[in-house]
This record gives sequence, structure tokens and C-alpha cells, in this order.
Amino acid sequence: MRRIRLTVAYDGTNYCGWQIQPNGITIEEVLNKAICKLTGEEIQVIGASRTDSGVHARGNIAVFDTESKIPAERFSYALNQRLPKDIVVVKSDEVDLNWHPRYQDTLKTYEYHIINTKVPIPTERLYNYFVSFDLDVGQMRRGAAYLEGEHDFAPFCCIRTNAKTTVRTITDLQILQSGEHITIRITGNGFLYNMVRIIAGVLVRVGRGFYEPEKVKELLEGGERTREAVTAPPQGLCLMEISYQNEE
Repeated sequence: MRRIRLTVAYDGTNYCGWQIQPNGITIEEVLNKAICKLTGEEIQVIGASRTDSGVHARGNIAVFDTESKIPAERFSYALNQRLPKDIVVVKSDEVDLNWHPRYQDTLKTYEYHIINTKVPIPTERLYNYFVSFDLDVGQMRRGAAYLEGEHDFAPFCCIRTNAKTTVRTITDLQILQSGEHITIRITGNGFLYNMVRIIAGVLVRVGRGFYEPEKVKELLEGGERTREAVTAPPQGLCLMEISYQNEE
């Protein structure tokens, strides 16, 4: 038996997220079917991050166990011939049988993409949050500074979270601007359910002038989620990379 690791990129527009569920097609389901057809085995992948409906990825990680003799690095090529165009295996390699994508020391990097124009641009709608009001990026950066470091992020997660602890560490949070495009780039040791989207939603309100930057600190210290911690839409979110610290 061998364990194969996949680095997976996908456009999440047409999928109900990563994890298999009864009400729609998911990334995990499509991968399972492609691997089963390739190997002739009953395969179920284990993913590192269970992205939501409409969320994209450039570097999600998954593993599966197989008796197949296909060289590990060739799985990516073979699977891409069987996958739809909106799911691509960027890389495949072999790891130890006890290696698990969720039980490692990791840093995850997400980007949340905003397009700040007076009218929506149709070709950008699937990958950006359209905001028609002027955003003050300087104010957003000042608000974002309160989120760096280790905090209890319970006020910035969905109340349905099953996490054992809501304490997380954000190691880097940048807000980048290039013309009408604004990117919130955030790296940390883990993220709670909807955490990045809620951070983005709050920072957009800071940028619009609804909240002062200090509001971010106030919400963070409040201890629980309130209506003021709004959630930005899913299409702006992309999982960029998962780096495993023991492999650096």
C-alpha cells in the first residue's frame, strides 16, 4: 500500500465546496471518481482544507491510499486527463502511510480578492467581491494590524464551527492594491469556518468608513460573534498555498 499526495487547484464556481454532501457535486466527489477509474480501486481522498461552495484554490492538498504501481509523479498527468477543466492536479508525490494532511504543522495562505469599481465587470464576477463604494486601503491596513499574532478568533468565525479551540495565529496579513484590484493576503497556522471571509467583510466596512479601524480590535476582544462581523461572499476567496513546516 502507498499513500499519494496531490496538490489540487480548482475553480469552485460550479461546486458545492470540497467535502462530499447530498445536495450537489463537490471537488472531493469528482476526484474520488477520477482516481477510482484510473486505479480500479475504491478510493476516498482525505483533504487538508474543506473549502466552501464557490471558493477557489490554487494549492489545496489531498492524499489517498492505493496498491497501484503508477509512479507517484505520473498520477497528476493521468488524473488531469480524466478531470474536468476546472479541476487540475498540479503535482503528485508519495508520502509515508501515516502522513495526514490535516495533522501537521502548517501555514496556510489565503487571498481574498476585491474589485473596487463603480459598475460591475462581468469577466471579473466569479473571482472577486464587487464593491462600488470607494475603499480607503490605508484605513483597512490599520484595522488589519489588530488581527496579526495569536488571538481567540471566535468573533470571526461561524457559530457552527466544530473546532476544539478558536485560538489561531495570523503570521502575516497584507492588503495589496493594484488599480481597481484589492487583495487581502493572509497567512496563519489555521483558519476557522468562514474566518477569512468574515475578516474580509469587516475590513471592507472599515474601508467604506462604516467602522473605524479600532472596531476590529473591539470585535476581536468581544469574545463572541455579533451581527457587526459580516461575512464577505465566497467567490472572492482563494486558498493559495499550504506549506508543511517539517518539509521546509
